[in-house]
Amino acid sequence: MDISMDAQTNTNKPFRRNEVFPAPEPSTVPVPPGYVPPNALVLMPVPQRPPGCPPGLEYLTQIDQLLVHQKVELAEVMLGWEMNNKYVVKNSLGQQVFFVVEENDCCNRNCCGPMRSFVLHVQDNFGQEILTLTRPLKCSSCCFPCCLQQLEVQGPPGNTIGFIVQDWHFYLPKFTIQNERKEPVLKVVGPCCDCKCCSDVNFEVISLDETSNVGRISKQWTGVLREMYTDADNFGIKFPMDLDVKIKAVLLGACFLIDFMFFEHNN
Repeated sequence: MDISMDAQTNTNKPFRRNEVFPAPEPSTVPVPPGYVPPNALVLMPVPQRPPGCPPGLEYLTQIDQLLVHQKVELAEVMLGWEMNNKYVVKNSLGQQVFFVVEENDCCNRNCCGPMRSFVLHVQDNFGQEILTLTRPLKCSSCCFPCCLQQLEVQGPPGNTIGFIVQDWHFYLPKFTIQNERKEPVLKVVGPCCDCKCCSDVNFEVISLDETSNVGRISKQWTGVLREMYTDADNFGIKFPMDLDVKIKAVLLGACFLIDFMFFEHNN
């Protein structure tokens, strides 16, 4: 077998200790157009804002479904220390629409637990606050109608666009969705038991006369370990495409109120 002179020269070259060899050149693989790496953050394109739509809510004009994912906080898992909640809101394509962060103090979070007052700041993908959700501190008791929960939705901040008000009922969680003038628009009714193992918990969005179904807020089952050791929840929200964007935003606020009231357990 023929061996080139270069090969012979390299073979006979004495080995020197601590000699540094150059790294091989990495091979370049062509990337197809439009390729998105796995787990890359994909943002929803900004749609054109129609007349009369509050700034930042133009995303909701093209959406009939929202997915809400609460971020897992390691301090809560390891130490049981309640932290400010953070959520990512996506559309049905998995594109990020909003980012939500809770504003609260340590004493309120850890002493009042899931019944704590809070302010949630809803930001678009450019970091602009487009919604402010405010919940006052109130006790929780089905025996006293004066201790009912409520949430105010402002969009943009300082401009009230609606309310979520808890209705008194002996065993069912019920809420009324109100517009900026506190006029009833829709109702939300949940199940008598919100502790369903291995299945979703559905809160139905219905008409005021409670005869027709309009949408749904679903707390999605996330698995045994996550349900047991964290309070990070996933939700799905469905509503008609032609629903007023302000009411869509109020339904998003209802999702967060439901999360705090029924699924924000201290582990």
